[in-house]
Amino acid sequence: MEDKLPRKLAAILYADVADYSRLTGEDEDTTHRRLSEYLDFVSNSIEQHEGKVIHYAGDAVLADFSTVTNALECAASIQNDLSNQNQDLPDERKIQFRIGINLGEVIVDREDIYGNDVNVAARLESLADAGGICISDAVRTAIGNKLPLAYEFMGEQLVKNIKNPIRAYQVRLHPEQSREAAPEFQEFDLPDKPSIAVLPFSNMSGDPEQEYFSDGITEDIITALSKIKNLLVIARNSTFTYKGKSVDVRQVSREQGVRYVLEGSVRKAGNRIRVTAQLIDAMTGHHIWAERYDRELNDIFAVQDEIVREIVVALDVELNEGEQARIWSSGTTNVEAWECVRLGSYNAVYSTNPEVKLQAKALLEKALELDPSYAIAWVMLGWIYQQYADVAS
Repeated sequence: MEDKLPRKLAAILYADVADYSRLTGEDEDTTHRRLSEYLDFVSNSIEQHEGKVIHYAGDAVLADFSTVTNALECAASIQNDLSNQNQDLPDERKIQFRIGINLGEVIVDREDIYGNDVNVAARLESLADAGGICISDAVRTAIGNKLPLAYEFMGEQLVKNIKNPIRAYQVRLHPEQSREAAPEFQEFDLPDKPSIAVLPFSNMSGDPEQEYFSDGITEDIITALSKIKNLLVIARNSTFTYKGKSVDVRQVSREQGVRYVLEGSVRKAGNRIRVTAQLIDAMTGHHIWAERYDRELNDIFAVQDEIVREIVVALDVELNEGEQARIWSSGTTNVEAWECVRLGSYNAVYSTNPEVKLQAKALLEKALELDPSYAIAWVMLGWIYQQYADVAS
């Protein structure tokens, strides 16, 4: 039996210079001298934050830390200080690092670290902006609100040589400054009722021809949400102007006048589909709810209906702070039938107005036309008939 390789849990930081080949091609000597100075600075910062430089690879640095707090504090310090050093240089001559941070178990061998989680840190670095930081979902969860930073969810990212998509976050180093400096992030009046914009879901399949599917998911969610009483939903024509763009949810909130933003991604591969969705409170930037759906793709329309129903139900629970939506959704895969029951049941139980009762009865009967086996619709319709019988007696 082979001995197990030594392992440890580590916060892994990977930093690399953006556009290094171009910079070197334009001025090799100057670029190398400045790179050496910057690498010394990065190494010192890592040591000051109780990290350890594992190795250098040309213009890249790999380091590990015992805590994510130290790793992210170090990364933020590096980017802030290098930004100050670069401020007097023209953009084309700035040496800017991209930094990726992951949390995971690594193999320790010959004073180096190896493993899939190291590779993920390197791929996160490639997703970061020049001068920016990108972190994994594990880091985001562990860091919580320990640091005065903001985090923008980037969705699930498919990256080279990593089997599963990476849930990634872009780190905002100066959230309070960007909010004050940009007029679009200033406070504005919101509608009296809950309001939401559904951004076009990203097509993660790598096949442009699959755009129709991700667009169809988005359109169906908008349609289903628009049926919810007392919920203001922004129309498709307005939200699809953001398609293919990297936008801040607070910008969407201001431009569309909504409190909540729903965003997500779709990946179709063979006979499988994966959809992610995240509900964000755009006024705070906090994620209220997120879910991932993995399904077989035997019937594209049935799958689409199921995903829409589950997202609508979960969103309705969050917006209305109750569990009733889950009760009304059970027993049917028909979104319209579910909506009829959801709209009609409250009035069936609580309203004393005869006309409202009749409207509820009509909604429940319509639900049964759409899905005759929908048990909760029969229950609520029976409730109404019992009330009529009590009045008659």
